[in-house]
Amino acid sequence: MLNITNTNFRITRNNSIFENEAMREIAYSMDLLIPGLYLWLLGIHLRIGGAVPDDQPYRYPGQIHSKAGIALVLPGYKIFTTYQGTYDPQP
Repeated sequence: MLNITNTNFRITRNNSIFENEAMREIAYSMDLLIPGLYLWLLGIHLRIGGAVPDDQPYRYPGQIHSKAGIALVLPGYKIFTTYQGTYDPQP
């Protein structure tokens, strides 16, 4: 397992608990258009920038429903991403 953590930089690999949290952080950051570079590829997650979800008063439920993708969010609410899905939970 590889897990390097910083407030603005995170790489996670091969641990389902960290993987789910890393994907939730990426979904949260992209959903709120927080500037950063995000990459997820078959269990490897890279987040440069972005933010950790604020779970008060409720836990952020968003999810990314793809195994691979990349996104670049720039200041001024500009986003370039390969992800075209929804952040809403699937039933």
